Amino acid sequence: MTRRLLIRAGELVAVLLLVSFGVFMMVALMPGDPAVAILGEGHTPQEYAAVRTELGLDSNVFARYLEWLGSALQGDLGQSLVPPENEVIDRVLAALPVSVELAALGLLMALLLAIPLAMWSASHEGGLVDRAIGASMFAILSVPSFLGGLLLIAVFANGLGWFPRAQWVRFAENPLDNLYHAFLPALTIALMELALFTRVLRNDLLVTLNEDYILAARAKGMPPMRILIRDALRPSSFSLVTLLGISMGRLIGSTVIVEYLFALPGMGSLVIKSANQGDFPMVQGAVLLIAVIYVVINAGIDLSYGYLDPRTRRAHA
Repeated sequence: MTRRLLIRAGELVAVLLLVSFGVFMMVALMPGDPAVAILGEGHTPQEYAAVRTELGLDSNVFARYLEWLGSALQGDLGQSLVPPENEVIDRVLAALPVSVELAALGLLMALLLAIPLAMWSASHEGGLVDRAIGASMFAILSVPSFLGGLLLIAVFANGLGWFPRAQWVRFAENPLDNLYHAFLPALTIALMELALFTRVLRNDLLVTLNEDYILAARAKGMPPMRILIRDALRPSSFSLVTLLGISMGRLIGSTVIVEYLFALPGMGSLVIKSANQGDFPMVQGAVLLIAVIYVVINAGIDLSYGYLDPRTRRAHA
C-alpha cells in the first residue's frame, strides 16, 4: 500500500507540472498585448516597452515559466493588471469558496436524489417505475442548464418569491442565510448532474444484480432491499465515484452559466471577466488553481477504489 501511494504521489507531481506548464503556455500565447491592456491605446512605444520589461515579457518564455512556477510554489500568483491591482491569490481565494460550495452542494443534492432513484429503477427493471424514471432523466438531460436555471428563477424566485435571485451571503457571515441563497443555484447544478448519475448507477446496478454472489444471496432468501443496499450498491459505485470526481473538478471552474444567472462572485465569473479585460496573471492563477483541484480530486478518487472493492487492492499488490 505504501509503495502504491508513493507511485501515485510521483505521478501526481508529474501531472501537476505538466498542468502548470500547459496553463502558463495557454495564457502566454493568448492574442493581444498585455501592455496595451494595462495602459490603453494612444501611448508611446517606449511606454509600452517599459511595461513589458516590468512584466518580464521581454525574456525567454521558459525562463518566465520557471520564475512564475517558483513564485506559485511559494503562494505568489502575481498581481492583477486591472485596477485596483490586487494580489491574484487574494482575488482567487475570495472567489473559490463560492464555486466550491455551489459545486459541492449541487453534487450532494444530485447524489441524494440519484442513488435512491437508480436503486428503485434497477430493482424494477423493465417495469413501469423503471420506464418512468428513465423518461424523466431523459427529459432532464434534454433541457440546457441555462434554461433550467431560468425556469427555476421564473417559478421559485420571480413567481413564488421563495428564494432570492441575485444575492449572496458568505457562509462565515450567516450559515443559514448562505444556504438559503445557495439553494437555487445549487439545484440548477444538481439537475445538470442528476440524470447522468442516475443512468450510470442504474446500469451498473443491473450488471451487479446478475452476479453469482447476488444470485446466491437471493437463493438463500435474503431480503431484496438488504441485497440491494449492502451487497450491490458499493461494487456498483465505481463509475459513479469516477464521474463524481470528474464533475467536482469540472464544476468548480464551469459554473459560469449558473454564476451569471444568479450574479454570484465565483471562479467562473472571475476567469471570464479577467479574460475579457486582458488580465492574464489573474487568468493564469485562477485556471492553475482549478486544474490543481481537479487533478488532486481525481487522484483521491483513484485511491478510493481499493475501499469500494477489495479486489482492486489485490490487483495492485
